[in-house]
Amino acid sequence: MSEVAVKSGHPKGLWVLFGTEMWERFNFYGMRAILTLFMVNALMMKEEEASIIYGGFLGLCYLTPMLGGFIADRFLGNRNCIMIGGVMMAAGQLMLFFSASVFDSNMGLANALLWGALGIIVFGNGFFKPNISSMVGSLYPKQEKSKLDTAFTIFYMGINIGAFLGQFICPFVGDVKNEVVMADGSLNMIRDVNAFKYGFLAAGIAMILGTVLFYVLKNKYVITPEGRPIGGLPSGHDASDYEEGESMKAEFSTKSIMITIGVFLAVFAAFYFNTEGTNVVKLYIYPFIYASGVALATLILLDKTLTKVETERIWVIYIMSFFIIFFWAAFEQAGSSLTFIADNQTDRNIFGWNMPPSMVQIFNGIFVVMLAFPFSMLWDKLRAKNIEPLSTVKQSLGLLLIALSYFIIAHNVKDLGTSGLLAIKWLILLYLIQTVAELCLSPIGLSLVGKLAPKRFASLAYGVFFISSAAGYALSGTLGSILPATGDKFKKAEELGIDLQGVLDKTITPTPEQLKLLADNQINDHYKSFAGFEIQNLYDFFMVFVVLCGIAALILFLLTPKIKKMMHGVR
Repeated sequence: MSEVAVKSGHPKGLWVLFGTEMWERFNFYGMRAILTLFMVNALMMKEEEASIIYGGFLGLCYLTPMLGGFIADRFLGNRNCIMIGGVMMAAGQLMLFFSASVFDSNMGLANALLWGALGIIVFGNGFFKPNISSMVGSLYPKQEKSKLDTAFTIFYMGINIGAFLGQFICPFVGDVKNEVVMADGSLNMIRDVNAFKYGFLAAGIAMILGTVLFYVLKNKYVITPEGRPIGGLPSGHDASDYEEGESMKAEFSTKSIMITIGVFLAVFAAFYFNTEGTNVVKLYIYPFIYASGVALATLILLDKTLTKVETERIWVIYIMSFFIIFFWAAFEQAGSSLTFIADNQTDRNIFGWNMPPSMVQIFNGIFVVMLAFPFSMLWDKLRAKNIEPLSTVKQSLGLLLIALSYFIIAHNVKDLGTSGLLAIKWLILLYLIQTVAELCLSPIGLSLVGKLAPKRFASLAYGVFFISSAAGYALSGTLGSILPATGDKFKKAEELGIDLQGVLDKTITPTPEQLKLLADNQINDHYKSFAGFEIQNLYDFFMVFVVLCGIAALILFLLTPKIKKMMHGVR
């Protein structure tokens, strides 16, 4: 390869980070695919409870990058934090493996292992996630920052190759249903709840592989063009790493820290006192996520070294981060409500093979792998012609496509009733449209942070961006918990001698014994509501996402001219 070709291509370090992130995403998405089904079918939780825990868990996974980014920037550096995070996530997956191995003999221990594992994975992800993204941006010298959109699209393809592998292998070995002959001679598919452990074990092995890969290759390839290690201890940073005139160290006064604490407490209280119910995750973790995001954003703006241009660019990151909340709230139904619908009210037959419900999510990974390079080439061509859309326009389009995907599926579930099955082709179409939306929005957002954030806030700014994902996941848990009864619930109620539709419509008053039967079988006896609107069926449920994402897309598009000025030349 010629010297010119080397300079015009991407550094080899990108492929090391690509591989490391690929195995980490295998680990995370593989576990995510089967997590809620494990909680519902093995640990006997209600779907509503599993959705809330799922949202809180994912939210914390994208909140802790704030802590991991801070520790990397101030103390340990990106490299050490990635190693710590990888080891912690591997340990968490092995704890899930043991939880899935003992639940049938010791439910208390299984639940304790579940909570411990989720906690360790949360903090491991916090150390890992912002630091590997930050290192991608650091691979490119100042004169090559224009390559970041393409680099992050390639990096994002690595994420989704890992997601594809995890969402195929973990459900294949962990979400197993066997054909059983019933007493009346009929055939039925019964889930093997003891198989979940093998899915978690596969996820743990993948994380170990990713951590070893990074450890072995980081010193040789994850370096600057001059050969200096990227992501070392903060004390080793060189002035040449920073923009001309840029401060090398943030300065937070005691007053700014006290203001930040006050903002945190005020936002936490506002959400806490306006949350209904007694669920611990909803009462404490969700408000904590929302309050942390606002507080961190406040703290960065209180840094006395910020220039006017830096401040306005940071505000652009905040605006984009706010709107991405609605994207993730809708997109992350994949692991909760959409999985439950795939499990309970979808015909998953594909050419004679009954696809495991947790594996339906795999289509997102497949479509990203197929479309990532074409999208990368599209942006490159549009950029060469100087007609590439601004990031705000791309993200507006992404939100609009999410709304469209739910609008299509809403109309296909409208006439299903309580016994009809949704054809799997509509879920596949939903994932195709949402993948296009994802490629317009998510990797572009990562690139935008890399372009706009001052060097001294690099990992911390990615932390802010990931907190917006955390807030989106928390909102996804809240929205997933309002999923109305699917066909399996009506069938089970009928077997119990209860007219569930009559109970829900309040045309029948159930007896205390019937209410207990419904509760014991994880069936709600009332409609749920969101923002004052009662969700009576799947059509109502999906239209919530159409309205939220559609309005967000319109507002963000209208803000584009103002945001363009605040970016000060960055595209």
